[in-house]
Amino acid sequence: MLIRKILKEDNPVVAKMIRQVFIEHNAPQQGTVYSDPTTDHLFALFQKEKSVLWVVEVNENIVGCCGVYPTHGLPENCVKLVKFFMDLEKHKQKKKNLWKMYLSKDFGYTSVYIESLPEFAKAINMYEKQGFVTLDQPLGASGHTSCNIWMLKPI
Repeated sequence: MLIRKILKEDNPVVAKMIRQVFIEHNAPQQGTVYSDPTTDHLFALFQKEKSVLWVVEVNENIVGCCGVYPTHGLPENCVKLVKFFMDLEKHKQKKKNLWKMYLSKDFGYTSVYIESLPEFAKAINMYEKQGFVTLDQPLGASGHTSCNIWMLKPI
């Protein structure tokens, strides 16, 4: 297993993987990362200062990704956990390893924000076990208007 930063040539593979997860979970496509035009240009998006998108490779195939992004409108020193997807259930251990990557305080963030959907109940359960608390309303301006679960955790 290799965890590395996204490369420009990864864009189509990562976008397809993310969209496939939405299809598999019958999750809304409009108002989510599925229809977000930046999903096809993640390498460029993550050139922003204090952001990173990690990809997971197994046998030279990308099977997951996870990043942090300073979404507009978030409180000071808060970052959004983004694009946290794994392609296959058989990569559960890799998901646990990737999960640890976001905990880095390298950028000086003091809290992490998540937006999600009920269709991703297993992920929400994992977030709760990691100490995320549910919020009554969204933070920031991600543009993902279909997301109706918002969570926050100090780091």
